[in-house]
Amino acid sequence: MAKVLIIGAGGVGNVAVKKCAMVADVFDEIVLASRTVSKCEAIAAEIDRPIKTVAVDADDVPALTALIQEIKPDLVMNLALPYQDLHIMDACLATGVDYLDTANYEPLEEAKFEYSWQWAYHDRFKEKGIMALLGSGFDPGVTNVFCAYAQKHYFDEIHYVDIVDCNAGDHGHPFATNFNPEINIREITQKGKYWEDGQWKEIEAMSVSQDIDFPEVGVYRGYLLYHEEEESLVRNIKGLKRIRFWMTFGQEYITHLRVLQNVGMTSIEPVEYQGQQIVPLQFLKAVLPDPGSLGVNYKGKTCIGCQIEGVKDGQTKKIMIYNVCEHAKCYEEVQSQAVSYTTGVPAMIGAKMMLEGKWKDKGVFNMEQFDPDPFMEMLNIHGLPWKVIEM
Repeated sequence: MAKVLIIGAGGVGNVAVKKCAMVADVFDEIVLASRTVSKCEAIAAEIDRPIKTVAVDADDVPALTALIQEIKPDLVMNLALPYQDLHIMDACLATGVDYLDTANYEPLEEAKFEYSWQWAYHDRFKEKGIMALLGSGFDPGVTNVFCAYAQKHYFDEIHYVDIVDCNAGDHGHPFATNFNPEINIREITQKGKYWEDGQWKEIEAMSVSQDIDFPEVGVYRGYLLYHEEEESLVRNIKGLKRIRFWMTFGQEYITHLRVLQNVGMTSIEPVEYQGQQIVPLQFLKAVLPDPGSLGVNYKGKTCIGCQIEGVKDGQTKKIMIYNVCEHAKCYEEVQSQAVSYTTGVPAMIGAKMMLEGKWKDKGVFNMEQFDPDPFMEMLNIHGLPWKVIEM
């Protein structure tokens, strides 16, 4: 029985809180915190057991520290913005409390994300006797565990990994992002990058694409992006020669994005408007649909997985491990679309692994550094069943 402090009341926070509340034998007490406490209260009202809601500014380390000291949680789950990762890690260090997040840190003033900032905390967390689990979402997160599971059970060496992410759903809007618009657009408009033959190779944003056949969903156009799980998997998967990340986008989405880029609306550089400094991308976020509101009429499915090729007993082998998730079923269960669901459920499972001591160490870790088997078992139990197919 444990107490958790969950910071962030967006789409992912909504899912994670509700899934934690369903596992009462582990998550005995739940505290949900956000800068906007009304969002926390709205989520709490949809849960059939009491949870505490509080207001906190996740950019304010002293306030975070004071809140953690007051609540005394066994774990802090960071489901806020990636800009706030280091602030929350600092507060966990100050209070000696374990930490979990779903996305790696990126600086507010630069569209660049990598693990170096958070990996730099390893020794301090180790000395404090606490643990940080990074990227406990789907991609990153489940995809890391898929690779670890394949390494443990299917291969002697893994040579090639293609992480493939398809949202084949339809939310009815001409243009909307399935998670935080600011983070989403920063991610896909920066240069792409992949690892091959011992080095990182960079490409222009969205300049490389291919058709990908997704099981149970169909053929969709995938674009080569950089994604953070590549960075840790390069360090932790034996024999790796190449790893790439592909995400699908429809032509309508691409057209809208190109127009917005051309008129400067995706810029993160402040501009002066009527005597005030505004960031165009942050203004765009304010006028786009809230990702948490998309689930009501969302139809279709997501398919996310890993295509993995390597050697087993001297023979070349290729498999795909994947999950298919249906938007309508997610909304029926937790009032969410599938993109938030596929991130929020692994956040809960990662927390469960830590609180039960199945994943336990001192320092800063990525998902693939732990035994994948109990996590894979929990995916099947808690709403994200997976399959393995030979390719």
